[in-house]
Amino acid sequence: MPYLGRRFAAVTAALAMSVTTGASSCPASADSGQDDKSKKTPVATGYGGAVSTVDLDASEAAIKILRKGGNAVDAAVAAAATLGVTEPYSAGIGGGGYFVYYDAEKEKISTIDGRETAPAAMPRDAFIDPASPADKPVAYPFRKQATSGMSVGVPGAPATWERALDRWGSMNLAEALEPAIDVAEDGFVVDETFRLQTADNQDRFAPFAATRELFLPGGAPPAVGTVFTNPDLAETYRILGHKGVDEFYEGPLAEEIVSTVRNAPSSVDAKVPVPGPAGVMTTEDLDDYEALDQDPTHVEYRDYDVYGMAPSSSGGTTVGEALNILDVFNLADLAKGEGKGNNNTARALHYYLEASALAFADRGKNVGDPAFVDVPTEELLDSKFGKERSCAIDPHRSATKPVAAGDVGSYDGVCPAKPMALNDAPDTENINTTNLTVSDKWGNVVEYTLTIEQTGGSGITVPGRGFILNNELTDFSPVYSATDPNRIEPGKRPRSSMSPTIVLKDGEPFLALGSPGGSTIITTVLQTLINRIDLGMNIQDALAAPRASQRNTASVTAEQAFIDAPYGKDLATRYGHNFSAAGAPGTSASEIGAATAIEFSDDGKKATAVAEPTRRGGGSALVVKPSHK
Repeated sequence: MPYLGRRFAAVTAALAMSVTTGASSCPASADSGQDDKSKKTPVATGYGGAVSTVDLDASEAAIKILRKGGNAVDAAVAAAATLGVTEPYSAGIGGGGYFVYYDAEKEKISTIDGRETAPAAMPRDAFIDPASPADKPVAYPFRKQATSGMSVGVPGAPATWERALDRWGSMNLAEALEPAIDVAEDGFVVDETFRLQTADNQDRFAPFAATRELFLPGGAPPAVGTVFTNPDLAETYRILGHKGVDEFYEGPLAEEIVSTVRNAPSSVDAKVPVPGPAGVMTTEDLDDYEALDQDPTHVEYRDYDVYGMAPSSSGGTTVGEALNILDVFNLADLAKGEGKGNNNTARALHYYLEASALAFADRGKNVGDPAFVDVPTEELLDSKFGKERSCAIDPHRSATKPVAAGDVGSYDGVCPAKPMALNDAPDTENINTTNLTVSDKWGNVVEYTLTIEQTGGSGITVPGRGFILNNELTDFSPVYSATDPNRIEPGKRPRSSMSPTIVLKDGEPFLALGSPGGSTIITTVLQTLINRIDLGMNIQDALAAPRASQRNTASVTAEQAFIDAPYGKDLATRYGHNFSAAGAPGTSASEIGAATAIEFSDDGKKATAVAEPTRRGGGSALVVKPSHK
């Protein structure tokens, strides 16, 4: 069914409802097709532009813009805004993200840092239980930290959209927001993932009246099959389209955001599960926000040029360093075989896990917001430094974790290398976010990772505006240390692991990819690249393959399918890797990432868009034209 036809069917279903916001108790029209998993296809090959997201409506929004003559940037903003409707617990204008763009005409990659910032009055003990001893501060449980006004950073998404459109777009913001407004007004059909995410956050949503009214109609999560509408968000989008994002950062909406953050229900009693402390954001904090233009990170790997996000994200430096470490070894040959009966894929994956641990050690020691920390980005991405770090890999046995960081101040690429002290800063990022990949008929490419942090963000909805505010400030290390690059500081951007990545071959786009998943984003992108480039998988198989994430911890977090595979068993018994299953079986937490990607043919004309076949309910890949005709 065409896009408008699907919208009309949803309206027909919604006419029977008496409510105008949230979810109806009536089932959706049987022919609406909205959010029908059978309508989602994880792979699409064709011409004239392509898109991959986790959501069918978001992918269709991008395709609609491309067919109207918009470019990849216009379509990316349209998809992102639609994800703010259909994936409101993962992304939206209450959050931020990182935008990577390949300009086909200029043959140049640029990025926008749209990460959230801490308010000017952010205290260094923001998440510390006041009842804990001064000499041994103890942080609140994470759920309490996250469910609080204190956790809300100044959002960067609207500024990112405006900046991207101003720099590279062909449409204005109002035009790019039209598809999302349609979805917000007409609704989408609630699936099991949306219902489960709501149920998992019911105790977090309950303290906030606006969140209860929107996401817990009748006091309970919306039922599967009902139509969920969000006219408040539709109207907010209209305001931004008509008046510009200054309305968000300077106008009445800014005052409403600040009032919501500062006056939301709060508690400093550690025994109260949620919510946590009140926020300290001001209208000046919003007015001061800026989405930052910055150069991408870059490393050469095999015959490819790999570009990613520079700090404040740690994605580009950590993926890049790990690739430099692995570039020393011929993983393709390692995986080809060394004798009958051995699982040789394990040999290559052993190096992948060890390189990831080393890169994460250096990430923890060195990476933070470069406006506040002297981040040695050039050194971390130096191939000579990567070669020296590769000396620490034992080809036969997993190293005891955590491993020490390397010395970025003194290296020569020669073994042996002397490690520095351990850095045991905790991993504070949560697993939920979303990602999208878009290309157009002119050869432009966008890779965009966006988030409100935890599933459900802070749990705080701005009354009458239809969007949840982020809890990104929990990405700071909760216990302050003057030597920690990710320590809490006013105005600072917390370290992120978002890793939107574009790969060129002979100067032309070869592959664009990214994923949600907190700190596992880095390993998801890294493993997918290795699967595709070194292990010879096609992009569909490379993205769908079982995942494992080594982040310099004693145990490797892995999907059960990875642990049970012959190579997983071999990695454990032969190489000494310790595995722990990701999350509870049968839940979304048991999955690592939900990646999207587009691969391009050698002549750049044909694109293969790929989304997850099963993770997070499966994603949606679409192309403008399946064939030349």
